Amino acid sequence: MPVSPARAAAFDILLRVGMQGAYASELLHAERLEKLSGADRGLATEIVMGVLRWQSRLDTAIAANATRSLAKLDPQVLMALRIAAYQLAFLTRVPARAAINESVELVKRARKASAAPFANAILRKLAALPAATETQANTPTELAANFAHPAWLVGRWAEHYGFDSAAAVCRYDQQVPATSLRIDDAEVVTELEAEGVTLAPGALLTSARLATAGDIRQTRAFRDGRVFIQDEASQLVARLVGRGSRILDCCAAPGGKTAAIAARNADAKIVAAELHPHRAELLRRRVTASNVEVLTADATQLDLPADFDRVLADVPCSGTGTLARNPEIKWRLNPEDLGDLHARQVAILRSALRSVSPGGRVVYSTCALEPEENEAVVEEVLSANPGYRLLDCAEELEALKDSGELALASPGTLVSGKFLRTIPGLHACDGFFAAVLERER
Repeated sequence: MPVSPARAAAFDILLRVGMQGAYASELLHAERLEKLSGADRGLATEIVMGVLRWQSRLDTAIAANATRSLAKLDPQVLMALRIAAYQLAFLTRVPARAAINESVELVKRARKASAAPFANAILRKLAALPAATETQANTPTELAANFAHPAWLVGRWAEHYGFDSAAAVCRYDQQVPATSLRIDDAEVVTELEAEGVTLAPGALLTSARLATAGDIRQTRAFRDGRVFIQDEASQLVARLVGRGSRILDCCAAPGGKTAAIAARNADAKIVAAELHPHRAELLRRRVTASNVEVLTADATQLDLPADFDRVLADVPCSGTGTLARNPEIKWRLNPEDLGDLHARQVAILRSALRSVSPGGRVVYSTCALEPEENEAVVEEVLSANPGYRLLDCAEELEALKDSGELALASPGTLVSGKFLRTIPGLHACDGFFAAVLERER
């Protein structure tokens, strides 16, 4: 039997994610999927994200019913098994026959026909099992197993944030996150609604909207760059940068925060730096504001005058606050990676401090939950730079509330110490950290 376009696309994307280190969110918006029908595009997205979110649980079920080690299976065979296992366990409206037969055909399509009987036998055993359910978890290890997260990562969250918060993060990561929009022109709201997009108010910012129905990517406003898909915590970090006449974004690609800063500072001169040439070119295409200059430059060695009154250092990080959107990260990250990230983050923040003028501010931010990437970076850099002080984010958030920009009645819920700290599941957004540092005059 032929393989449906949705399952074929999902299979190819998952193989690229697993074997080439690609990112699902990028591939799911590539040209190939745009050519699929809406229904096929939706199923392909569901399978890709579902397999990545639940990978360890799927592998556990497959291993329990296999006659050989998963490590000895060809990647194509294992991926076909995961695709069927996900549908059997989590997509109860998909006929078991279709899930099994098409995954067996995927094995043949990958020129692994000799493994087809093996795959068929395993999948028929899995089809006899009950659908996946959530069970009680009393330890971080049980939590990790139930919600398909690495045990070492969940153990860290339980230690740093408490077991209940770790559980909230894990549960949030396994759900489809809301589609948050940044809309700079109120007239766009009416236009989107006319095109069938249903909008709801944002949770954090009064200007943000949530797309609760409709396909935002098919609207004219999205294609024209007049509405932006951007998590509310990311939008909030851009607001913390504030207003200035010369603004530097040290690690600007893909450009969401750069564009938000430019829209709020239409008269400012904004320099957006990006290390990789291809990402710098992508940045130029995405951020079309005339007051933004894009530089291809290493954020750790910026050769720029210290005359910026606002600097954003939104540094490369582990991304553990974005696992609902980027679930593949949790299977790639290792504990030792955090030390390497910390060293680069420290170097970038030091460089950012050298670029700010007296009385100016630097906003340091990550989309990570790990202290090594957040508080530890700020504390290390400040200890070696006595001419800078850490501002209280609670005061900055209160100012945003007073100006009518923050929707929350209690901004203090977003603060940990003097830092901005959003936690997925506790807050309706990705996990972000931010610190505001000011240079003495």
